[in-house]
This record gives sequence, structure tokens and C-alpha cells, in this order.
Amino acid sequence: MMKRGLLFYFGTLGVLAAGGYKIPEQSLEGMALGAAHIAHTTGADSAYYNPANMAFLDPKTHYAEADLTLVHLPDMDYKGLQFLPGHGFVPADGESEHEWAVFPTLHYVHSAQGRARWGVSLTAPVGQTRRWNSPIQKTFAEKFYLMTAELNPSLSVKISDTLALAGGIRFIYSEGKVNSDGRAAGIPLRRQMWGDTTAVGYNLALAWHPGSDWEVGATYRSRVDLTEEGTANLYLGGVGRAYSARVTIPMPAALNIGVAKTFDDRLTVELVYERTYWSAYQKLDFEYDTPIPPALVPYFDDPKNKQWRDTNTFRIGVSYKWNDRLTLMGGYAYDQTPVPSHSLSYELPDSDANIFSAGFSFQQTENLKWGMAILYDHKKKRHISAADHNEYGIVGTFDKGGAILTTVGFEYKF
Repeated sequence: MMKRGLLFYFGTLGVLAAGGYKIPEQSLEGMALGAAHIAHTTGADSAYYNPANMAFLDPKTHYAEADLTLVHLPDMDYKGLQFLPGHGFVPADGESEHEWAVFPTLHYVHSAQGRARWGVSLTAPVGQTRRWNSPIQKTFAEKFYLMTAELNPSLSVKISDTLALAGGIRFIYSEGKVNSDGRAAGIPLRRQMWGDTTAVGYNLALAWHPGSDWEVGATYRSRVDLTEEGTANLYLGGVGRAYSARVTIPMPAALNIGVAKTFDDRLTVELVYERTYWSAYQKLDFEYDTPIPPALVPYFDDPKNKQWRDTNTFRIGVSYKWNDRLTLMGGYAYDQTPVPSHSLSYELPDSDANIFSAGFSFQQTENLKWGMAILYDHKKKRHISAADHNEYGIVGTFDKGGAILTTVGFEYKF
């Protein structure tokens, strides 16, 4: 079980996506710069990355952007042991299936009305899918899937020629499912779970342009509690029953601070610090409409301690105007995992990551710009020892995994 928004594995998937598999890259430039894109935003994606910067765009122009991102999750290896009740520690080497997924994003900024300006983004800030077919891993996470969609309208106000503030509302829908099957490992337990929810949060932003081609930006996205409700089909041996299930999982608050400097109107360098407040996730506790069989309680009902940690992410993005049409971009980020060793599981075998990105944009006409970007999320190898007292009985090493994301985007001004 894990965190963020699914029914049983919304707890697992959500965090999956918001910790090691969060997706802050929600536009062409956001992908190319590795999300080092808070202080210096000059297009429609300002509505998402820093809506306060909408106030500094050409006031008479409308901006629109559409992107399509292809996600590839390579297979992950596990080598080690697994503790099974009644069996002790058993060999548990396994490999997950590789996965593919596609998601679109949309951004729009309206022309200014005096000092005020509004924009809206449709994004997929969290998403994950992974399958294990090896017997031990299937016992805990045969298949899980998470999808989220966020509609985020925002309003910016220009306080002065150098300062703007913004705020917005986050409308979030999430759904997910999880299957697990222990029969191949000699454990007569099986589950099929599904759940969904809608929730509301808010975002705040600041943009300061003090001059000399310096830009400063800050954004804050609120914590959102996702109360997932759905159906849980639980099986003991050949006997199964459907239950209504409910779980509340916090979607953590996040703070981003960026500083950018442009040199000779061609080279822009931005540094971003991101703090994600995962310490809001301390335990996972499921509720059912009726009591489940006592034999299933330790697996599907007992509260699970998570005790996740607040994390830091450090980003740098560089863009260079090669000429009036072509702009080259690249980025790097170091991303900490929120998952401590004692609560790491097969659903989210997460680790710290080095993230590399690159891309370009091309000004096709005065109004139309397009481009491509690619990002590689490299997860570090992670070892869980007996001294870690892992609550899921894992003693071994996770390797490989990570993610490769490719984006094609178009922006149009009118």
C-alpha cells in the first residue's frame, strides 16, 4: 500500500508519481529544461509554471500551447529475498514489465484586461503504471495504474512594472486500479481494487523582474487530501467478496523558487529549488463498509506506517537562441526520494534520481512555434538490508527502472 490517490494503490501509485515518478514537466519548454522553468517563462505555459509571469507577456496577445508526451518506463530488476508468512525468507529475484503511456497537456493565456490577466492549464501532474509477473512480486503488486488530470485556472495582477502576483484553483480528478495475486507463491490471497476521486486545492505565485535581465519567481501548490472511494474485490482461496472501500491520502504541498539571468538577449540560465512536503504522509489506513475476514486483515486492513520525508530537488536549465528561429535548451536536476527504507515496497521501489533533459523550439512563422524535447530520469540503485527492518519483508537490491519522456509541442499566438 502506498500513497496518493488510488484506492489501495492510489496510496501506492500516487506517491509513485509524486515522489519518484512525479511529472513536473508539463510543457515543451518544461520538459526541455527539466522543469527549471519558474522565473523565466515567456509563453502559454506560464499559466502552469508561474502564472504571475502572465502579467509580463505582451498584453494584447493570446497564447495557446498543446503538447503530447510519450512516457516509457523501462523494466526494473530486483535481486534478493522476500519474507513470506509461514515460509520465512525465500529467493525473490524478479523483473517488472516495461510500460508505455501517453498524455496531452494544454495551456492558454488570455490577453490582459488592465493590470489583470487570466490563464488556464490542463495537465497530468501524476501518472504511473507498472506490472510484475514474477511470483513473489505478483503477490504484492501484479498490476497497478494511476491517472490524474488537473484543470488549473489562474489570475495574475501586475502590482508594479517589476512585480506581479497570482493565484488559482486546482481541480483534480484521479482514478486507479491495482491487482495482486499470491497463488503462484503459495499464498491463497488475491485482490482487485478500483477507486476514484475529485478534489480541490489552490496555487499561489510571484514574479519579480528587478532589471539587468534578472528574473525571480516563486510558486506554491497547496496540499490536497484525496479521499478515494471505490470497490475492493478480496479473495481468500477460491472465495471472494466485493467491499466498498475508502482511504484518505494527502497530496503534498510543494514550493518552487527560481532565479534566472539572461546574457546578451541570447543565453538564459535558471536555477530552481523545489521543496515537496511529503512528511504529511505518515500512514495509510483503509476503511471498508463491512468487516473483512480476520485472515485478510494483516494484508489489506491494518494501518501501514509510511513516515515519508520532505524532499529537495535542485534544478538548472539553460536556453540559447541560436538565431531568430532556433532555440536550444537543456537541463539537469537532482531529485531526492521521499520513501524511507523501512516502508519501501514493490509498488514504489523508489530512489534518488539524476535527471537529464534537452530539446529545441523552432519559430516556424511569426505566430507559430513548435519543438521537441526528451528527458531521462536515471534512478540510483537501492539496497534494502535486514538492518532496515523493512515492513514488507524485503531484503535485496532494486536496479534499473527510471523513465524516458519525449514531448512534441506547438505554441500559437494571436
